[in-house]
Amino acid sequence: MLFQGVSSLSLDAKGRLSVPTRHRDVITGQFEGRLTITRNPDGCLMVFPRPEWEKYREKVLQLPESAKWWKRILVGSAIDVEMDATGRVLVASELREAAKLTKEALLLGMGSYFELWDKASYEEGEAAAMAGGMPDALKDFTF
Repeated sequence: MLFQGVSSLSLDAKGRLSVPTRHRDVITGQFEGRLTITRNPDGCLMVFPRPEWEKYREKVLQLPESAKWWKRILVGSAIDVEMDATGRVLVASELREAAKLTKEALLLGMGSYFELWDKASYEEGEAAAMAGGMPDALKDFTF
């Protein structure tokens, strides 16, 4: 299981989004439609299949006491959700507010999880990254 690619989505008036078809079958088949959504320090939300969330959560909980606020933010904000029969999930209002999600959103596959971004916020971040030039970590990387 490896999630990748970007999908443009629309949140409905109740804060629900439809999981793209290309990911829906895997999430339903391998993970029984069970997901966990939490905050990301970069300003988006992270959407994990439940088993992947459990691995991530254990790593976060093992962080030192100096990171207790990040434990609170990441684990304390996590909400378990299940896809409905039509492949939609409800994004809690607290999480939508934290990520400044509006109607237009982007879902990015990031390997074992997804990032859910407000479209305008993502485009601003991407433009800033491109304007800043390539980071040193990528300078020896062959594309």
